[in-house]
Amino acid sequence: MSNEQVVSQPSLRVAGLFAGIGGLELGLKRAGLETALLCEVWAPAQAVLAERFSNVPLEPDVRRLKALPGDVHVVTAGFPCQDLSQAGRTAGIDGEQSGLVSHVFRLLNKHHPRWLVLENVRNMLVLDKGKAMLHLVHELETLGYSWAYRLVDSRFTGVPQRRQRVLFVASRTEDPRDVLLADDAGEPDETALATDAYGFYWTEGLRGLGWAKDAVPTIKGGSGLGIPSPPGVWVPGNPAGHRIVTPTITDAEQLQGFPKDWTLTDATADKKSGRDRWKLVGNAVTVGVSEWLGRQLLHPGTYDGHEADRMSDGARWPTAAWGYKGKRWRSYASMWPQRRDYTHLMQLVNRGGLTPLSHRAAAGFYSRTQKATLKFNDSFLVDMKEHVELTRPDGT
Repeated sequence: MSNEQVVSQPSLRVAGLFAGIGGLELGLKRAGLETALLCEVWAPAQAVLAERFSNVPLEPDVRRLKALPGDVHVVTAGFPCQDLSQAGRTAGIDGEQSGLVSHVFRLLNKHHPRWLVLENVRNMLVLDKGKAMLHLVHELETLGYSWAYRLVDSRFTGVPQRRQRVLFVASRTEDPRDVLLADDAGEPDETALATDAYGFYWTEGLRGLGWAKDAVPTIKGGSGLGIPSPPGVWVPGNPAGHRIVTPTITDAEQLQGFPKDWTLTDATADKKSGRDRWKLVGNAVTVGVSEWLGRQLLHPGTYDGHEADRMSDGARWPTAAWGYKGKRWRSYASMWPQRRDYTHLMQLVNRGGLTPLSHRAAAGFYSRTQKATLKFNDSFLVDMKEHVELTRPDGT
């Protein structure tokens, strides 16, 4: 195919449901796709979309969306995972939460796009002991779709964030395996990673840690109480009192592949806590992941199905699989379809903006480590203990 033919190829038009701050759509746009419609219910996210996709129609509620534009080729949906769980348990799918995912099926029943793209957390594979995924697959197969999914790690795009998410692609006319499963770079070793910074969850320490070398663990929207909880970073080479730090919200945006201040709008600028911005970023799709996916949608590869094994009924959902008409196969594709040039953690974050972890947070974390059966880096615990002592308020 000549360059002229590639340039003149019509673009794919996208309708983004549950769009959040547009992580899927921004990456698809960078790959050459065109956003035709966005739908998002949360006001702070709407404000971001209105500013960053100012020329794209924005619908406020998927429940009131009667139909999709007729010229849409790709429908994306990053619906809340608990909706899938509840849909798997509720035959009628008519609860307030479980009803949300049903609107994806409702719209697909009226409009049959070339591609359906879903994105969700890894826990999507084990919700309701796999029944939720079974429900999703059954609904799509009833509508005539074949499907494939793959768990991917955002680090394959070069960002220093260990974020594992399920990409799910389905189609009535195309082969989704060629999009998701054709390329595999394999799991890399860690020898090329820097040893000057390690990410962890300071909200954990008893049963988990989220330890990540030269990266942060998955950026979250907040704690269980809705309080912003940026990941902790241990920088052994920093001066005492500044070795246990947290990144800024603009660092988090870039760790997700967004430009700085992507979530800074009139609706979020006056929120000193940054709660909304952290939730917006934590719930987003890593832009580099969706950019890779967009390029695959435009130019699918060729998947060799001989690498897969037929799955038995009731088998656990693996990290990658595909199927159609009630039949399922396990794929052994890794979480790394590519290996982009890696940006080391301390190259990405703003060193001057790193904030020492508060005494209360550090003390609580350190206390939990003393009760846990987890194995910790000895030097890390020494620095954590010193940090607790150095940040102790005067007179206590």
